[in-house]
Amino acid sequence: MELKEISYECEVCGKKLATIWNLRRHLLIHTNEKPYVCDDCGKPFSNKQNLRCHLRIHIKEKPFDCEVCGKAFRFKGNLKSHLRIHTEEKPYDCEICSKAFTQRINLKKHLRIHTKEKPFHCEVGGKTFCQTSELRSHLRVHAKEKPYDCEVCGKAFRFKGNLKSHLILHAKEKPYACEICSKAFAQRKTLKVHLRTHTKEKPYECEVCGKSFRSKGNLKSHLRIHATEKPYACEICSKAFTQTGHLKTHLRIHTKEKPYACEICSKAFSQAIALKTHLLIHTKEKPYECEVCSKTFPRMFTLKRHLRIHTKEKPYECEICNKAFPRMFTLKRHLRIHTNEIPYEREACNKAFPRVFNFFKNIC
Repeated sequence: MELKEISYECEVCGKKLATIWNLRRHLLIHTNEKPYVCDDCGKPFSNKQNLRCHLRIHIKEKPFDCEVCGKAFRFKGNLKSHLRIHTEEKPYDCEICSKAFTQRINLKKHLRIHTKEKPFHCEVGGKTFCQTSELRSHLRVHAKEKPYDCEVCGKAFRFKGNLKSHLILHAKEKPYACEICSKAFAQRKTLKVHLRTHTKEKPYECEVCGKSFRSKGNLKSHLRIHATEKPYACEICSKAFTQTGHLKTHLRIHTKEKPYACEICSKAFSQAIALKTHLLIHTKEKPYECEVCSKTFPRMFTLKRHLRIHTKEKPYECEICNKAFPRMFTLKRHLRIHTNEIPYEREACNKAFPRVFNFFKNIC
């Protein structure tokens, strides 16, 4: 005699369940009823099992241990997903690009790259995001929230990852080395950007003028030129800057600070680039070569200025008579014709000269 299998069918969605108790529990999904409430935080749940699992957050219980690395988890499902790191199993494949993932949720998030779906919406600025974690992080910008504090210097960060990267600076640890020039970096992303100096890759392009940049941060700073936005103001003289680094350098004018000293002649500079340029005097190095006449120069700026001889480019134009010049200095000197300015005065004979050349040539 065959026993007839008994099943209980949900009248809402047609799902069949083995017991009446399972059916009752399932119906709570449709009614959105959550009768089981956490006594600690008030969060409600549709079934007792979910509440029981949730309580582990409050009691810090993690009963599921990884036998490979010893890491502990609150839920069996989390341990199962974690084990794929060790087994290198990636059972969830993207049907569009074939990229594989260890978890179904990661595949789901990835698919939004292809669908361009951004379901998470910021109610303050209207910006949309692919993931709820991205929205959560973004909301800290509006709230001015920086919950992650550095215990060494007290600097605060919006994201845990940023704090982690910052702490490497205090440890003076630079674990990421360039395989081409051996230069070491504290962060992997800094190494990634550095490698573009070797590959000449500039993936971030300005949509306004077409100029390309190695890093997203450099493009962001550049865009302020077009927007004429200068959010960083000097508290002493009120001069504003597009980048915080430029403000920091500017402040040394007021503080007279020159932290970059030459190891050969001890001459000090306010900027690292100025020291780097100065060192070329000692090394006699001229790394920038003109492709037209092969003349070499110690600085890129000097080479660019020299190239105007070949291109006949004259970017500096007089607003009064429209005469153009290849150098800013030449334009400034020309303007004295219109202003009648004679800046070079010799006290001995009370003679004045419009150009420094005339000042030294004519002796009283």
